[in-house]
Amino acid sequence: MIWWYWMVLGLVLFGAEMTTPGGFYMIFFGLSAIAIGTLGGLDLVVTDWLQWLLFSVIAVASLLLFRGPLMERIKPTTERSSRIDSLVGEIAVSLAPLGTGETGKAELRGTTWNVKNIGPTTLGKGQRGRVAQVDGLTLLITAE
Repeated sequence: MIWWYWMVLGLVLFGAEMTTPGGFYMIFFGLSAIAIGTLGGLDLVVTDWLQWLLFSVIAVASLLLFRGPLMERIKPTTERSSRIDSLVGEIAVSLAPLGTGETGKAELRGTTWNVKNIGPTTLGKGQRGRVAQVDGLTLLITAE
């Protein structure tokens, strides 16, 4: 196959990868096609059967070797939720008086948070409260 056919095939496969929610399958075939096109353009691989064989071997090998690490790298992480969950047990300082069951604001780690007093006692302004639970972006605190 003529070398630039391989290049066009590689670009088509790249385009297909970009427009479909596949999960990085066609990109490796596209890379393989461009590699074969380059080898063909340099007259290193001229026979069709060898080009197809190398295309298949390079595509499958790169798919098996690199797809997993690539998917791992772009996988969404749960780091954000785990960081928020790590606030349990920390001390927040109330910015306003908070009665039992009331919501308000408190400062923790230099940031103002929405808090709800779930303890049996009222929290005064500037009083320290321990984070007992996290509900979305609201910290559930009790008086320390």
